[in-house]
Amino acid sequence: MPKIKTCRAAAKRFKKTGTGKIMRNKAYKSHILTKKSQKRKRNLRKPTVVDSTNLKNVRKSLPYL
Repeated sequence: MPKIKTCRAAAKRFKKTGTGKIMRNKAYKSHILTKKSQKRKRNLRKPTVVDSTNLKNVRKSLPYL
């Protein structure tokens, strides 16, 4: 069997934790920040766990993660 190619775009966006969960960064933090509250912007900084509904597609994109 040939090797499966990793989706390089996904490889740059996702990291694996020590317990095996996949982390992602949050969206909506790049521009139009003046109308967003300080609390909202602060919470957008923190990475979060990938939702279970998207996990299958992420794992398919990253076979060796």
